[in-house]
Amino acid sequence: MSEHHHDEGHTVAGWTGFAIAVIGTSVAGLGMTVGPSAGIWLGLAVVGLSALVTWGLHLSGWGKPPGIRPVAERGWRVRDRAARDGHAGCVGCRLAGRGRRPVRASAVVLSSEQSTVSQPVVSKSAVSQPVVAEPVTAESGGSEAGA
Repeated sequence: MSEHHHDEGHTVAGWTGFAIAVIGTSVAGLGMTVGPSAGIWLGLAVVGLSALVTWGLHLSGWGKPPGIRPVAERGWRVRDRAARDGHAGCVGCRLAGRGRRPVRASAVVLSSEQSTVSQPVVSKSAVSQPVVAEPVTAESGGSEAGA
């Protein structure tokens, strides 16, 4: 059976990241057996580098979106043309700022004049006439509930 029924990781980004990670784990394993801890840290750094290389290749179009691709695009040397805009549901694309949901048409765009904080508008008549509160006494009626 030569036909693949799955579509996971058969990309240049996937295989390159895997190869670099294998080299990194080999260096870390060699560093454990030889003794100096510098070999372990160097190997772990190479493993970290493999993640960055895989991410970079994915963003440049050598990866794939999540899920199953059409059969014509399943070859591992096929470049993904949709990578520039980002893949929906892809964590790597979201971390790079791609694949965000489009802004709805009802969103309000503020101009540079509107984005400044405005001061409250107070009319001159309100400022020139102070409000004086008069105390309520028993002689003045006290309660206006009966009125």
